[in-house]
Amino acid sequence: PPEDANHSTEERFLLLGFSDWPSLQPVLFTLVLLCYLLTLTGNCALVLLVMRDPRLHTPMYYFLCHLALVDAGFTTSVVPPLLINLRGSALRLPRGGCMAQLCASLALGSSECVLLAVMALDRAAAVCRPLRYAGLASPRLCRALASTSWLGGLCNSAAQTALLASRPLCAPLQLDHFICELPALLKLACSGGRDTIERQMFAARVVILLVPSTVILASYGAVGHAIWSMRSSGGRRKAVGTCGSHLTAVCLFYGSAIYTYLQPTHSYNQGRGKFVSLFYTVVTPALNPLIYTLRNKEVKEAARRLLGSLGRTQARH
Repeated sequence: PPEDANHSTEERFLLLGFSDWPSLQPVLFTLVLLCYLLTLTGNCALVLLVMRDPRLHTPMYYFLCHLALVDAGFTTSVVPPLLINLRGSALRLPRGGCMAQLCASLALGSSECVLLAVMALDRAAAVCRPLRYAGLASPRLCRALASTSWLGGLCNSAAQTALLASRPLCAPLQLDHFICELPALLKLACSGGRDTIERQMFAARVVILLVPSTVILASYGAVGHAIWSMRSSGGRRKAVGTCGSHLTAVCLFYGSAIYTYLQPTHSYNQGRGKFVSLFYTVVTPALNPLIYTLRNKEVKEAARRLLGSLGRTQARH
């Protein structure tokens, strides 16, 4: 291996975070903390509502529950070290800690990619085949699709983390980033055989991002055609409302993820990349519960029923 490679068990990664923007750090700390609290509160409330209200026991809300759990986990894998970083100048992580964070965030992010595609298929089936939808979206199939999303994310993460962990990384182990993210870590890979491993990992990223996004585009192409053919304006509005929320979440997540992961390592700008990463790891998970609930009458009514039942319970005591 190259002389400047460092394989010692003591090696630590220096995450610079936003230390080059000292005046911005207090503002970012407040923003990140608020987004994190909103993510946990909003997603946990959504899961609670769906679990407690029988009217929400449908495939759409079943997948939405899984998305809420993915989002809460995804943000939790990123935010705690980021908050520590924003309170100081830089953060040092041991190699094992850095790889663990990479594995967790990559697994949950990849699961979200697949889950958003599954949700698009569900919406396409509901809009394009309404009479056959109950038979198509059986509970068994929904469980299988949700499990596939989690398993697909885990396999993608395990493969890419293992490939990176097997490579020597060259000193200085310094990342101009706030998390151990794949493109930033690949910049540290030593030159020997780097091109081969980059091609392998790029192919994996193309599969996990472009295959689901192709499914989403095809699904919404079918949805758009079905909505255009509808004669009822009420049915058209309802279809646009439920699909519009999902499409908004897809655009926010995929736009920033494709920018981060589908560009060659040599052209990846770490300074710009960390702001894009901040958006899809912290801001988007906080927005998702709002996107899915603000225009959703069923969720609002379920929230009113839950609050009403809690109020009646308190009144009795």
